[in-house]
Amino acid sequence: MDKPQEQLTPRAGRYPEKMFYKIRDVAAIVDVKPHVLRYWESEFPSLRPKKNRSGQRIYTKKDIENALEIKRLLHVERFSTVGARQILKKKKSHGTGPDVFGDIKKSLQEILDMLKDDI
Repeated sequence: MDKPQEQLTPRAGRYPEKMFYKIRDVAAIVDVKPHVLRYWESEFPSLRPKKNRSGQRIYTKKDIENALEIKRLLHVERFSTVGARQILKKKKSHGTGPDVFGDIKKSLQEILDMLKDDI
């Protein structure tokens, strides 16, 4: 008797836990056709899945989150492709990347050095 195939659903981020997903899996999760994902890859720098040795796209959870965010911006918020790209770029630039943490660490180190000098 065959095992029932895992159900892929975009609701509340519920989808099978895997390290990598194929394009058809991501298309089912995001509820778009695979060609739409390929188009989004050409339009949105934040959606760039790696490819395996045979050239198949392998998506990560982060890629799925990005695709869901792109779909929300395009289909729910009704942004144009250009507008959605600008929103995502703005979010990325305001994010807490490694440079932000480096700056915080440097500031804290300076404060610590000043406190040591006072003691």
